[in-house]
Amino acid sequence: MAAQSTPADRASTRIHNIGYRHYDGPRLGRAYARRSLFAQSLRGAYGLGRSAKSKVLPMLLFVVMCVPALIIVAVAVATKAHSLPLDYTRYAILLQAVIGLYVAAQAPQAVSRDLRFKSIPLYFSRPIERVDYVVAKFAAMTSALFILTAAPLIVLYVGSLLAKLDFGEQTKGFAQGLVSVALLSLLFAGIGLVVSAVTPRRGFGIAAVIAVLTISYGAVSTVQAIAHVRDGASAVPWLGLFSPITLIDGVQTAFLGATSSFPGADGPSTGQGVVYLLVVLALIVGSYGLLMRRYRKVGL
Repeated sequence: MAAQSTPADRASTRIHNIGYRHYDGPRLGRAYARRSLFAQSLRGAYGLGRSAKSKVLPMLLFVVMCVPALIIVAVAVATKAHSLPLDYTRYAILLQAVIGLYVAAQAPQAVSRDLRFKSIPLYFSRPIERVDYVVAKFAAMTSALFILTAAPLIVLYVGSLLAKLDFGEQTKGFAQGLVSVALLSLLFAGIGLVVSAVTPRRGFGIAAVIAVLTISYGAVSTVQAIAHVRDGASAVPWLGLFSPITLIDGVQTAFLGATSSFPGADGPSTGQGVVYLLVVLALIVGSYGLLMRRYRKVGL
C-alpha cells in the first residue's frame, strides 16, 4: 500500500520557478535554415570551421589550380606576347585530374558524415525539408567547384590586361571560360554527390568518385585514340559522351569556340554538340532527382 502524504509534507511542498520562458522571438524558417546549411557546407568544402588538417588538401589543390595560371601570366608579361599561350576554355580540361581529386575528397565529406552518424532525420525534424537539404548541398558543392575553377581564369584575365593584350578578345575568352567551368561545376557536383551519397563510408565514396570522374576520362581518351588510329575518326566524337570531362570538352568545342582535345582535333559538330549539351543537362537534372530519391529513404 502506498504511503499517504501527511499535512506536514504537503505544507513543505514548493513549486520553484527556475526561469524557463516560452520563446517569443523571430521564427527564421526554412529559408534561413537553407542558407545556413549552404554556408556551412561551402565553408566545409575548403576546411573552414574544421580542423587544420582538414584545410590542407582543399587549399593545396586550390593553389595547384592557380599556379599554372600565374606562370602563364608571368611568361606573357615577360615576353610581351600578343596572346596567351593557353585558351581560357582549355585550362580546366588540362587540369581535370586536380578537379577530379578535389571532388573525390570533398563530395564525400559533404554528405558521408550525415549518413554515417544518422543525423539526416534530425535535419528533417526541423523546418528544413528534403528539398532544402538537397538544394543546399548541391549549390554548396557547385559553388566550391566554381571557385576552384574560376579563380585561375580570373588570374589569366587580370594578367592579360596587365600584359596589354586585346581587351575585347580577352573579355570574350574569359566569358566563354566562365560559362564552361560553370557547366563543369554543376555536372561534377551532381555526379560527385550522387556517388558519395550511396555509401556512408567516406573511403568508398572517394574511390568511387575517382573511378567515375578520372578513370573514365582515361578510358574514353584511350578508346578515342585507338579509334582515330584505326580509321574510326567518325566514332571519336560519339565516344566522348561516356566521360564527364569529355562531355564538357564537346559542349565548349561546339558552342564556345574552344579547341577540342579529342584525337585529331575533330571535335563534335554543332549537331553532335546539341546531343552533348542534352546529355550534360540530363545528367545534372538526373543527379538532382537521384539525390532527392536517396534522401527520401535516409530521411525516414
